[in-house]
Amino acid sequence: MSTSNQSNTNSLPFLLTGIPGLEALHVWISIPFCFTYIMTLLGNSMVLLAVRLDKSLHEPMYYFISMLAVIDLIFSTAVVPKMLAVFWLGSREIGFEACFIQMFFIHTFTAVESGVLLAMSFDRYTAICNPLRYTTILTSSRTIQIGLLSLARGVGVMIPLMCLLTGLPYCKTRVIPHSYCEHMAVVELACADPSVSDLYSLTVATLLVGTDSVFITFSYGMILSLIKAVTNPTTFYSCQAEMNELDI
Repeated sequence: MSTSNQSNTNSLPFLLTGIPGLEALHVWISIPFCFTYIMTLLGNSMVLLAVRLDKSLHEPMYYFISMLAVIDLIFSTAVVPKMLAVFWLGSREIGFEACFIQMFFIHTFTAVESGVLLAMSFDRYTAICNPLRYTTILTSSRTIQIGLLSLARGVGVMIPLMCLLTGLPYCKTRVIPHSYCEHMAVVELACADPSVSDLYSLTVATLLVGTDSVFITFSYGMILSLIKAVTNPTTFYSCQAEMNELDI
């Protein structure tokens, strides 16, 4: 009977409140979000089209930039349309499965983005510190394999987290004080101990994104050290585009 009750409870939708305390301003707040979303769609689509049509851009660096563009499109599309529906239409309900699917996309592609940024730092490190072997180390096929590996890594570490979260009983209030299914806000609605999922998510964040950040910093630190030693402006500008992507 308890299992049946848990299943019935978990089939109920969640309620998104938008931005708590600013409900009267939701329509105005939605304007910059809508404009930014449109610009994101147009800008990233133009990047993908340019790389697709211009054969001179068929190089690893631009493939990685294209991957970031795809990630940005998926990430923003997973969040913004529902957010605008909450702001404009008052459509606050989000299904139980839809909520965790949204959360899965957010966390998965955050991990994928971290992997792609790491690959980009390795790309620039190889191009600058080992230029004679660059074309043999980073071929087009290998670049695509790195992208697929980043995707597989992101999916692989997030599936167990989603299994842990969806396995929890949610018998408290169904109200999420956000405009999307934010991880910690959803976990707080569980009426069972979420310590296992909390430990797993903290471990993944530390080992995955934390380790990637360390190697990214190390790679660009080595590049800047080499640039300083060589004092060649051309070398500096060759990695400036990807360093700007990292800053963003």
